[in-house]
Amino acid sequence: MPIQQFSARDFRCLVSVELQADPDYNLIYGANASGKTSLLEALAYLGRGKSFRGAPTKSLIRHGKREFVLFGRVETGERQSSVGVRNSAMGLEVRIDGEDDGGAAALAATLPLQIIDPDIHGLVAGAPEQRRRYLDWIAFHVEHGYLDVWRRFRRALQQRNAALKSGAGVTTIRGWNGEFVQLAGQLDAGRRMALEVANDGLEEAGLDLLGSETRFEYRPGWSEDRPLLEALESGLDRDVQQGSTQSGPHRADLKLIYDEHQARKLVSRGQQKLLACAMVLAATETAQAALEQRLLLLLDDPAAELDADSLGRLMRRVAGLGCQVIATSLEPDTELFASEAAVFHVEHGALSRVN
Repeated sequence: MPIQQFSARDFRCLVSVELQADPDYNLIYGANASGKTSLLEALAYLGRGKSFRGAPTKSLIRHGKREFVLFGRVETGERQSSVGVRNSAMGLEVRIDGEDDGGAAALAATLPLQIIDPDIHGLVAGAPEQRRRYLDWIAFHVEHGYLDVWRRFRRALQQRNAALKSGAGVTTIRGWNGEFVQLAGQLDAGRRMALEVANDGLEEAGLDLLGSETRFEYRPGWSEDRPLLEALESGLDRDVQQGSTQSGPHRADLKLIYDEHQARKLVSRGQQKLLACAMVLAATETAQAALEQRLLLLLDDPAAELDADSLGRLMRRVAGLGCQVIATSLEPDTELFASEAAVFHVEHGALSRVN
């Protein structure tokens, strides 16, 4: 199973909690503000090195403390590993099997996970950056070397933007175009490949959860009618005026078409959640197949904004993935799951097992 044992100390309202996870289904229930979401956030932090709620480090450390510490025993394929995270004003410290190792990228490789939370509809209705991160997550797990390309492209973008902001001459700015275009092409190809690999699962999950055809169209961040280098040349004056590069994969988007309409504009909030859930589940399925291992899926109040029928379809789809699931709810509703679940109660930041 992805995570066997987990502990958190001084993370938000969690003084000190320990979780012995079931390999399949786990339910954490409790009243609002009891610490359920904080526990999921801590679990996700162990696999991502950041808060899925976008919170800065200082707000994650329990009041009056200087740091938080997370620890987990995880299973990566046939290998078991220990993962530790410490964060404070001094920065993020990651240790895997007792060794300093790779920061957030190493966490993501050791404990791959996905999250469905009450704000998941933002994947559909929110800014393009969220959908770019979505494609990048898939590409990171299915394409060897993608992270290195992504990092090199970000550096090239920063260098070109720095030249634009500094008022450098046209010759200097153009000097960055070659490397920028080369890396942009590699990044673009990686994202297209990720979408191609995941597309059947995306469409199937969309049809299953929404009952209508769903399509996904990739937009690279510049007009496909001409090469990127030509777009950079023709847009040079605009880039200089705005002090940033306006064409490239950093402006890419994933256009979602539901029932022949652009999804983020026309579907209800509940439908947006279902469509976003379909995207997350398809990404999870794709990564599991590529990595040949089970992933961890975190569900924060999956019933929110869904009627009973929609929730049932979602949870049946979740069961079909075969991943390890840790979910939260207000009540001990074990009927969420296809089979028996380990049930935990959280109250005032303290966790106890019920069954």
